[in-house]
This record gives sequence, C-alpha cells and structure tokens, in this order.
Amino acid sequence: MGKGFGGGFPGNMQDMMKQAQKMQQQLVQLQEEAKTEEADGTAGGGMVKVVALGSQQVKSIEIEKEVVNPDDVEMLQDLIVAATNEALNNVQKKVQEKMSKITGGMNIPGLGGM
Repeated sequence: MGKGFGGGFPGNMQDMMKQAQKMQQQLVQLQEEAKTEEADGTAGGGMVKVVALGSQQVKSIEIEKEVVNPDDVEMLQDLIVAATNEALNNVQKKVQEKMSKITGGMNIPGLGGM
C-alpha cells in the first residue's frame, strides 16, 4: 500500500527541497542585482536616450540640442516617452532572461514584474 511512489520517494523529495531552496536563494540574489541592471532606449534616431534600471526607475535622460524646439514641445515629449518605454522594456527583458536561466523557464507567480 505504501509503495505508490516507488521506493526512492523520500530521498527525491529531499533533493527537490534542496533544489527549491537553492533556486529561492538565487532568485533573491537576482532580485537585488536586478535593481541595478541597466538598459537604454532611444528615439528620434538617437536624439533622445533614456537609461532605465531594473528597479523600474529612470537613471538618466540625454537630449540632443537639435531636437529641442520651443515651437514643437509635443514632439520632444513624444520622443522622451518613446525612449523611456523602450528603456523600461529592455531592462525588464534583461532581468527576465536572467531569471529564466535560474528557473529553467518556469513561470513562478510573483516574480514576473520585478
């Protein structure tokens, strides 16, 4: 009656628990490292460049003088938004790639949107 899982179940369970603990430690470390991960995004042919962090914060914005036109502020605003969104998407991709190396591509709830 007690042999439904085969004779080695208790040992396998211990190994699985050890692996899960190791993965959890790696993920905690990755979450800390991810906060400082950087990626950039550009718009307007590189006229606007934004650098974002894995903590989903903007680190810096560079704007070339040629794109600053007081008569067309809306265009500059659009370029900043586009570059910022690209930078945030790029840094999120970098973090997710590193995470999938640890998790083996498993979708673990609560870790998708660091």
